[in-house]
Amino acid sequence: MAVLGEITLKTRRARSRPDLLLILGVAALSALGLLMIYTVTAPRNEAGGLDPAGDMVRQAFFMATGVVVFSVGSFISDRRWKALSPYAYLATVLLLLVVLTPLGTLRSGAQRWIPLGPIDLQPSEFAKPAMILVLAALLSATEGARVGWARIGQAVALMAVPSALIFVQPDLGTMLTFGFITLVMLFVAGAGVRQIALLLVGALIAVAIAFQMDILKEYQLDRLTGFLNSGEAELTLNYNQTQSQIAIASGGLFGRGLSQGTQTNGAFVPAQRTDFIFTAVAEQLGFAGSALVLALFALVVWRLLMTAAAARDRFGYLLGVGTAAMVVFHVFVNVGMTQRLMPVTGLPLPFMSYGGSFYLAMALGLGMVHSVWLRRSPVPGERFLL
Repeated sequence: MAVLGEITLKTRRARSRPDLLLILGVAALSALGLLMIYTVTAPRNEAGGLDPAGDMVRQAFFMATGVVVFSVGSFISDRRWKALSPYAYLATVLLLLVVLTPLGTLRSGAQRWIPLGPIDLQPSEFAKPAMILVLAALLSATEGARVGWARIGQAVALMAVPSALIFVQPDLGTMLTFGFITLVMLFVAGAGVRQIALLLVGALIAVAIAFQMDILKEYQLDRLTGFLNSGEAELTLNYNQTQSQIAIASGGLFGRGLSQGTQTNGAFVPAQRTDFIFTAVAEQLGFAGSALVLALFALVVWRLLMTAAAARDRFGYLLGVGTAAMVVFHVFVNVGMTQRLMPVTGLPLPFMSYGGSFYLAMALGLGMVHSVWLRRSPVPGERFLL
């Protein structure tokens, strides 16, 4: 009995160890992001008589707060997260409603923020992990390997409510993120290929109807299709992506060196500290640095999927896969956007782009998955109740 007890204790200790590879991957991306934010903003801040390191220090504060959020998310058990899922979902929906009231802030034609003193809260970012959480709770309750249309309808309805509120802001990028995450989670939960195909067809029909009824404005459709155009659009609709491509191409194999990029120093790339932060990596660190960043993201996604495979129940499995889908979509669209392979949708690069709400929401999502890792099944792929 003593030997059996010692083995059990060792097993529990091994399972409670943190996922160091995940943590190191996120830490490396955050450090690189902090460095890129400084090189992008320092010349502009200095020219304006501001502290050159002002944006970097502010982002460092968000990162430090993100460490706390990740730790708290890891400390709360996965089963507690499942119980909290409806409250998290309702809280984000309420915040999305508040954004559309006079309490929300309007900037550049978009109303997405709630001012809270020195910081601005963007509820749409926190809606992403909240939606993953509630979908994981809903789909984990399915019996058998298939998902019926009733359950699919419930999942789509849960996705549609925050999507509609975000559409009004407007924020097409986050809407697309919701759709992708929902499809991935439905598929891994057991939805058939035919069911997924019908959902995609329904989405296309809805977009066509929205455009015909002027619900989807022409400028929004231009943003989704403009990257395919050339000629006159190079200096208008595609200006951001044209400058982005120039910056990436000028980096070559090993880059032009930190703070040596002409596109970056000259502020030719709009929104470079946020949506186009990858161009700063490519111009200053070249193909080698860009490959390193993508490898780090691959490491993070791999650890999220490994956590899903080792989860002790179906909820943890779906939570891990849903969070991995969120990271993959952000990276794929953001990097593709900078190279004109994807439309400009305003999706930032995880852990690297400037922004507090986005960083904290990502930290929360990974913290919830890390909670699954700390309470995983002793045998990967074998899920059971403890």
